[in-house]
Amino acid sequence: MVGDDEYWVPEHVRAYLRGLGFVLPLEPMEEHIREWNEWMRSEGSFYDYYDTDAFGRSYEVHRRSVKPAMRVCTEWGSLLLNDKTICACDNKAVTEWMEDWIEDSGFLQAAQACLVRAFGLGTGAWALWVDGDAGKVRVRHYDARMIVPLTWDEDGCTECAFVTRVVYRGHAYDQLQMHVRGGLDGDIGSLGQKLGRQELTYRIITVVFDESGNVMEPEGVCTEWDSGCPSPTFALIRPAVDNTRVDLSPYGQSVFADAVDTVQAVDLAFDALINEVDAGKMRIFVADVLVDQGTDGGKRVAIPFGKHDCTVFRKVMSTEDTIQEFAPPLRTDQQLTALRTSLSLLGDLCGFGCKYFDFDTETGYVKTATEVSSDNSALMRNIARHEHGLERALRQIFHAVICAARHMGEPLPDEGEVRVTFDDSIITDTAADKAQDMGEVAAGLMLPWEYRVKWFGEDEATARAAMAEADAASGRSGQSESGEPSVACVGSDGTASGS
Repeated sequence: MVGDDEYWVPEHVRAYLRGLGFVLPLEPMEEHIREWNEWMRSEGSFYDYYDTDAFGRSYEVHRRSVKPAMRVCTEWGSLLLNDKTICACDNKAVTEWMEDWIEDSGFLQAAQACLVRAFGLGTGAWALWVDGDAGKVRVRHYDARMIVPLTWDEDGCTECAFVTRVVYRGHAYDQLQMHVRGGLDGDIGSLGQKLGRQELTYRIITVVFDESGNVMEPEGVCTEWDSGCPSPTFALIRPAVDNTRVDLSPYGQSVFADAVDTVQAVDLAFDALINEVDAGKMRIFVADVLVDQGTDGGKRVAIPFGKHDCTVFRKVMSTEDTIQEFAPPLRTDQQLTALRTSLSLLGDLCGFGCKYFDFDTETGYVKTATEVSSDNSALMRNIARHEHGLERALRQIFHAVICAARHMGEPLPDEGEVRVTFDDSIITDTAADKAQDMGEVAAGLMLPWEYRVKWFGEDEATARAAMAEADAASGRSGQSESGEPSVACVGSDGTASGS
């Protein structure tokens, strides 16, 4: 059963897509996606269940959790994508426009949250959304529960539908947006007609359903919009983990799918640790002579102490040792060892390496980037694998944004190749690497424009032009002894000095 706080593709939307002749790959994967969603929320029969005491009485039990599955996904999101991620194109003007668009739309902040969900549920997506009245191109974010691939093969998904809920004047509606090439009838897009060639462009078809599941046409919603983009107007995000649940599925697999038992072990150890502390509280036993008496129906009864978390008890028919204390020994060291072992296994199975989630109560567990990279080669390899797929998705959606903006009248030249540079300072010592490269520039082993290409995400032509401008500003010109144009050295702070 799905609660009111969760959203899944409703049945009337599925029926509509089946009526168009589409086969829905969501249904074979839905069982697994629901399971992963429960682990991310720390819900289900493992966390809330009923037990029976010796008298046959049933009572509800809740297991405490540190939300290990969600922590795994959050860590991957922060490691792979942050606000220092750089998008650069061959054309400098388009690069500057993209930088403004990313800042204005808040894309990277929302993209990281989408990445967290994608790594937890196995699949996420970015898809174009256009505000025609404002003339702005935006990107919406979806997770596996709202994504229905329509056309796919081993190379990827080429057509996809996205389902979400919108609220208009207090009424909830289901919105289906299909990103298909040439529309549902396969007609040539407007861009192909203008260019006089048989080129299919992507169209975004929007269908809205009311609360009863009936198709409606709300005012102000464009039912079909030609993006003018020959490449996909969406991008699917999947962890670099093989889907072993359903063969040939366009969906990915959760990054913790093969570590569910370890997720349970972490929360079992944590819950046992809390129970150990709770059960190990000091107990105080008080003799009857110190307990006040009252009357109840003519009978004298002891006045209860009140709620003290079961720490004060009455010794019936006892006058000796009027106050007696009892403090059971704690086994927290053993519980902490079990928790550390579980966390190490969780980190290893989820691609972080054995030492990532380890902690030391004496020295602390915060490590520098140099320490992480030196003793955790598994993490470095897995980051590179995940970044490869993430870069492809980012390049695809950035191409779509630029193309759609150009189609709407934005005077943008051809962007050429789109490059994405990730900020790896969390797991690598970026400052040390920059200092080393600057030393190589000073020694003549690296050219300044090569430094800019590596650290600023620029292409060679842009980097050379920037160096030439810096050289002209410094009053130097001509050729260097090596035959290269005299250029400026760029410091780690971005300032330039002649060389």
